[in-house]
Amino acid sequence: MPITKSSRDLVDEAMEEIRTYPVADVVARLDDPKTQLVDIRDVRELVDGTVVGAFHAPRGMLEFWVDPASPYYKPIFGDDSREYILFCGAGWRSALTVKTLQEMGMTNVAHIEGGYAEWIKQGAPTETLEAQKARRAAAKA
Repeated sequence: MPITKSSRDLVDEAMEEIRTYPVADVVARLDDPKTQLVDIRDVRELVDGTVVGAFHAPRGMLEFWVDPASPYYKPIFGDDSREYILFCGAGWRSALTVKTLQEMGMTNVAHIEGGYAEWIKQGAPTETLEAQKARRAAAKA
């Protein structure tokens, strides 16, 4: 059966229906407790680090992690007063994911224009996974 709609078509359609923030806008909100960055990249993509303070939620599990009725639900997604800003490598997967989460009923979700590649290109702050784990452990202590 031939593909009648390309992946790019799906991304373009999603972009028309979702909130997209440029990197500079997200950098300005890094210390805002009402903003939660969510890295949806595959675990293999994390070897180069991630955005400071981002929570890793692999794309393949995210719908289950945000759904309170799912056995895989993660309470980090239960705060309706927060805005969840997603990112992937280039902004395509995160656009599709934001659209899906909106279809599930989330209104407090957006993504970063250009994804992690644009974040790096603009010199925005990153951290290694080791540094992230150490920071989180220190916060719990």
